[in-house]
Amino acid sequence: TPYTLISPSHFPEMEIPLDNPMTVEGIELGRLLFYEKQLSGDNTMSCASCHNIENAFAENSQYSVGIDGVSGSRNSMPLFNLGWEDFFTWDGSRNTLEEQILEPVPNPIEMHQKWKEATDKLSSNLDYRTRFFRSFGEEGIDSIKVSKAIAQFLRTIISSTSEFDVMYKYENSIPLTAQEGEILQGVDVEEWAGYDLFKSLNGADCFHCHNGPLMRVKKFSNNGLDESFSDLGRALITNDPNDEGKFKVPSLRN
Repeated sequence: TPYTLISPSHFPEMEIPLDNPMTVEGIELGRLLFYEKQLSGDNTMSCASCHNIENAFAENSQYSVGIDGVSGSRNSMPLFNLGWEDFFTWDGSRNTLEEQILEPVPNPIEMHQKWKEATDKLSSNLDYRTRFFRSFGEEGIDSIKVSKAIAQFLRTIISSTSEFDVMYKYENSIPLTAQEGEILQGVDVEEWAGYDLFKSLNGADCFHCHNGPLMRVKKFSNNGLDESFSDLGRALITNDPNDEGKFKVPSLRN
């Protein structure tokens, strides 16, 4: 059953991959898989374990810890508005959402399970076999179908209805709904002053890195806090010394 995703009026249109069209069945399957602990080697960890809804689908600790108690060197990124991203992970090592989703399951410091073992677990469940058939129109469960289903679900997690959005739409002459008009009336002088500082060259100048309705620019930056780097960031991918200490600019949403 085709699912039509409507982009917020102040966002660009979301580009859906031609090889992974969104369906009602695929999104529902992806939501179940996102919370499925059988994807981990000891059946204790799901995607949601590190991407917690209470933390904007992110983590409130400095480093992520996998099923074997091994700490990684980075924390889990927030999972919202991913349909508008062009690269993934802190160092941009993955170019598509589907490609990124394939990584955590076999990673030895994350979910630590071979994909074949994970999909065998799912295949032993009649409900999952039925759901995969309804989502993809053919028998069989594999890692590609798992990643596609989860990607469909993640593209529905959209953050676009904050007070900031109402201010942004008003400033850019984008029509407001009646409810948004009421919210606008409640924006006080200090909030407007903060908004002006945020986007002013003579103020806080935040907008150079956190610009537009998505509150981020598509680039990698070094925040200048470290003289030496325990994590080389983007340079690990490009092998360019100029990229040392640069990481994906995060959104300020949530």
